[in-house]
Amino acid sequence: MNPALSPRAPEAPWYRHPLVWLVIALPASAIVGGLVTLAIAITYADSTVDDNWYRDGKAINRSLEAENRAARLGLAASLDSDGRVLMRSAIAVPWPERLTLKLRHPAFADRDRDLELRHLGAGRYEADGALPEGGEWNVTLAPPDGAWRLYHRLRLGPDGASLGAVEAPR
Repeated sequence: MNPALSPRAPEAPWYRHPLVWLVIALPASAIVGGLVTLAIAITYADSTVDDNWYRDGKAINRSLEAENRAARLGLAASLDSDGRVLMRSAIAVPWPERLTLKLRHPAFADRDRDLELRHLGAGRYEADGALPEGGEWNVTLAPPDGAWRLYHRLRLGPDGASLGAVEAPR
């Protein structure tokens, strides 16, 4: 019998060939990966660079001046887990009626806290709100007029232990 004359088996449709799906899967997975990456980038976008970067740089210099002023005054503060602050100074300074305690989380801006401290007398202050329970924080303590500023990085304990001292830079 002549093989050229014998009836041929019907060819399978295109979607029955595995190589076709491999050729389709590679670009399709790149598209899906790109869309997932785009969704992540939009959801967790970094803040943009401020147009007023020069003004912000000058503000950093003013901030450093405030820290240096605190160092010249010999200011230091200790912070406890109940949100009480004890201020100390090498020279006599009038204590302001209010202080601002800023707690900045190094990674998550949504955890940042700003607390107002009210003066109880003799350099003792008490926070209006509760301190965060734990983790690392950049702590800034300053009066409302910005005359001086104390800055320190703290690790808050989950057990509410003493938080240590917020010292002026040396």
